[in-house]
Amino acid sequence: MSFTERQQGAITLASGGLLMGTIGVFVEEARLDALSMVFFRCLFGFFALAAYCAWKGFFARRHFTRRTVVLAVVSGVLMVTQWVGFFDAIHRTSIAVATVVFHVQPFWVVLIGAALFHERLGIDRLGWISAAFVGLVLASGVVTSGNLQGHSSYLIGIGEALAGSVLYASVTLIAKSLGDLRPHLLTLAQCLVGVVCLPFIAPLGAVHIGPQQWFWLVGMGVLHTGLSYVLIYGALPKLTTPVIAVLLFVYPLTAIAVDALVYGRALSVPQLAGMALIVVSSLGVNLGWPLVSVVRHGWRVRRPAE
Repeated sequence: MSFTERQQGAITLASGGLLMGTIGVFVEEARLDALSMVFFRCLFGFFALAAYCAWKGFFARRHFTRRTVVLAVVSGVLMVTQWVGFFDAIHRTSIAVATVVFHVQPFWVVLIGAALFHERLGIDRLGWISAAFVGLVLASGVVTSGNLQGHSSYLIGIGEALAGSVLYASVTLIAKSLGDLRPHLLTLAQCLVGVVCLPFIAPLGAVHIGPQQWFWLVGMGVLHTGLSYVLIYGALPKLTTPVIAVLLFVYPLTAIAVDALVYGRALSVPQLAGMALIVVSSLGVNLGWPLVSVVRHGWRVRRPAE
């Protein structure tokens, strides 16, 4: 059975999302602090991506201009910080909650982009973004968990995941400004920043790591930073925006299922409703779905700009 290029891209992107959705298990089972885990993710991810980039011949001199290197380093600092916050958020909340909260990052991309480039958002986009943050409040469990007094660690975890989503949105905007730079090279540079910087922040000499822990650490680098990014980056050029917008949610949906199946931590009904609201709102923003217009157009639906 042969597949078209678009079908291959969809399968590849979904596979990358499924793989990324299992990273929470690796974080939980590695049983190390977030800084140490991110260091080893960067270390093994660097070797995996370097081997792939060398094999594909991506190390062209034209990619390494002063501007590219500076922006890559800045994005590396942001990405590594985001990884640390996200891993710690998983420990403080759960795989599902941290992942769902983190996935409001597309809305930060829109808001930050509008602020930087003076873009007009329009009532439809603002409506979807507002709905998404209502979904965020529900999905986080802050409202439905009753009295959170004494649960400061949980709230810190929510804050870390949310801050991570802002950092990732900033990385996304930097990546867009780099034009035709291979995304594999950008991720490689981000891993290098982590390998170089993290040992100075949290010396790793005293860390005792058992044989089973090495499996999870190597997996985070080779599978979730090497293979998954290769799958995702390879699929994106083959797909249209609507298909990408839908398939990117394979990752959080997989994380929710994995958390429930492996650790028995199922989201509550209000949290699932919040997740659904985030998904629909993200599709609305990315695909230009119109809301019912309430300004000047009565009940008429405004068509998205061509």
